[in-house]
Amino acid sequence: MHNTLTTTAITLGLILAAAGGALQADTYQGDGHLIGTPDALEWGPVGSMGEGAEIAIIEGNLAEEEPFTLRIRLDDGYEIKPHVHPAYERVTVLEGTLHFAHGESFDPDATQALPVGGYAIMSPGDPMFGYAEGETVIQLHGTGPWGIEYLDPADDPRN
Repeated sequence: MHNTLTTTAITLGLILAAAGGALQADTYQGDGHLIGTPDALEWGPVGSMGEGAEIAIIEGNLAEEEPFTLRIRLDDGYEIKPHVHPAYERVTVLEGTLHFAHGESFDPDATQALPVGGYAIMSPGDPMFGYAEGETVIQLHGTGPWGIEYLDPADDPRN
């Protein structure tokens, strides 16, 4: 599974890195500062998540071993099928409610509602799943290279 995770991380990172320039916010940058507002974010599709999810990369190259910050916008009812990541994932809910849980099988009743301000930190390889209630925006922080591997390949929109 480790080799598959590495391959998935690199592939996703390269795809998102290629789109990254077009998706990064129009912000002030100077002397190591990056300042922006939500209306300056440029949203685009998330190939690894499919229809109903959009991404805006705030900083970083997801294909490189460097810090990144991004936002994911999810339509009401969007289901995040069980998956793992190759590195720590740090999530903060900015809008809506993210129902989230640790586990290998999608079970909406097992999730915890994370309202605005809610957060979750998951270690590498820990399976997770969830769904959005209302339009939901989450902010992710981590260190690349980044990727996602669905436990059931049939859940992966790239297949």
